[in-house]
Amino acid sequence: MGNTLMIMRRELASYFATPVAYVFIVIFLIMAAAMSFYLGGFYERGIADLEPFFVFHPWLYLFLVPALGMRLWAEERKSGTIELLLTLPIKTGEAILGKFLAAWVFLGLALALTFPIWITVNYLGDPDNGAILTAYLGSWLMAGGFLAISSCLSAATRNQVVAFILAVVVCFLFLLSGLPMVLDLFRGWLPQVLIDTIARMSFLEHFNALSRGVIDVRDVVYFSLVIGVWLIANRVVLEMKRGG
Repeated sequence: MGNTLMIMRRELASYFATPVAYVFIVIFLIMAAAMSFYLGGFYERGIADLEPFFVFHPWLYLFLVPALGMRLWAEERKSGTIELLLTLPIKTGEAILGKFLAAWVFLGLALALTFPIWITVNYLGDPDNGAILTAYLGSWLMAGGFLAISSCLSAATRNQVVAFILAVVVCFLFLLSGLPMVLDLFRGWLPQVLIDTIARMSFLEHFNALSRGVIDVRDVVYFSLVIGVWLIANRVVLEMKRGG
C-alpha cells in the first residue's frame, strides 16, 4: 500500500506541475454550470434540487474523463518511461492502482469545486441534502468507471489520440447499453437473459437512481465491479506489452 500511495502522490503532484490540471478544472466547472443553468433551466424550474446539474454529468464525463485518462499510460509508453517505472521495486498492480487513484482523486477535487451550486440551491430553497450528497457519490463512482476504462485503453496504445477515441467509443457503449436503440440490435438473435444483462450494464441506469438520492447497493457494487474489472484488464494489457 505504501508504494501505491507513493505513486499516487507523485502522479497527483505532476498534474499541478503543468497547466493541464487547471485547464481541466476550469473547463469542467464552466461546462457544468452552463449545462445546469442554460440547458437544464436551473432557475426556470423553480424546484430546489440539483437534478439539472447531475443529469448532464454522464455526458460531461464521456469526453472529459477520456481526455484525462488517455495520458495515464500512453504517454509513459511513448516516452519510454514505462520500462523504468515497471523496473522499480513495485508491483504492476501497485503502479496501476496508484495512477488510477491519483486521477480519481483529481476528478473528485474537480467535482467538489462545484460546491457553489450546492450553496445556491440551499439559499434558494430547502433541498434534501442527503439526496444531493448521494448524487455526488454516484457521480464520483461513475467518473471512476469511465476512468478505469480510459486507463486500460491508454495502456493499449502509444498514441494518446487513439486512446482517447477508443475510450470515448467504449464509454459511449456502456453509457447507452440500456436504451432501446441499442437493445434492438440484439433482439431476435440473442436470448432474452443476455439482452437483460446488457441492459443492466448501462451507466445511465445505475447513475439515475443514485442521482435521485436512492442508495441501492447494486448500483454501488456495479460501479465498483466496473472499476475492478477494467483495472485488472489494464494489468493484463501491460503484462502483455511488457512480455512482447
